[in-house]
Amino acid sequence: MVNTKISELGVPYLHFGKGEPLVLIHGLGEVKEGWSNQYELADQFELIIPDLRGHGDCTRTDGISIPNFAKDLIGLLKELHIENAHILGLSMGGAVAQEIYRQAPDLCRSLMLVSTFHYFPQKLKSLLFNNRKAKFEDVTRAGKQTEFLAHMALYSWNKNLMDTFSHYFRPKHFIFLESLKMCLEVNNRSLLPVIKVPTLIIGGQYDSVLPVWIQACMHKLIPHSEFIILRNTGHLAKLEAKDRFNQLLRRFLNQHKTAV
Repeated sequence: MVNTKISELGVPYLHFGKGEPLVLIHGLGEVKEGWSNQYELADQFELIIPDLRGHGDCTRTDGISIPNFAKDLIGLLKELHIENAHILGLSMGGAVAQEIYRQAPDLCRSLMLVSTFHYFPQKLKSLLFNNRKAKFEDVTRAGKQTEFLAHMALYSWNKNLMDTFSHYFRPKHFIFLESLKMCLEVNNRSLLPVIKVPTLIIGGQYDSVLPVWIQACMHKLIPHSEFIILRNTGHLAKLEAKDRFNQLLRRFLNQHKTAV
């Protein structure tokens, strides 16, 4: 069992493994332990796995925003004396990864942007979120079931996957809604074309939360990026296709290890 540490800025995080630093950033409503299927990467990499502000074990609830999420993690890496790291972000965590690059590009060895987004035009906001707003508000209240969101996020609805999702998806009502609102304000259309580090973009074939064509648009904007669609997966390939997902990460990371 890996023990949680707390940074000077109040960021709870897991820190273990040896090798080049790899930061794993969870998505909206998730907790850091949701990366448990990726703990095996510690045999090659130094893993830093934080809870974002207001999520999981993090008690700080003010200033919920993508820039502040990124600022917290930049502060954590500096506290750990990590000059640069591979940055992987899932869903909202992918937006945080992009923001880390905006604020501190030299801190990023590479980017891995998984089932994520860079911009929501108004029509897309209505299509993806506005029609589900009441459901979002309902399922995040205390005592409510998360089955609706599990069905959205997963391609396979077998009991083990549904139970795993429910274990690691622990939304806090205000934090969830405020974070979602901040996601809808993200606009990285001018940022992506200036990204200069190796970038891997991963989409899930049947992702109904953030459809794969969004990641295809990101791929077109980021010079020399690599784009992979994981077949027979939804929004959470890290759960539904653990082995394929981890092998893909290893291949990319080993291709872009810093030369000694």
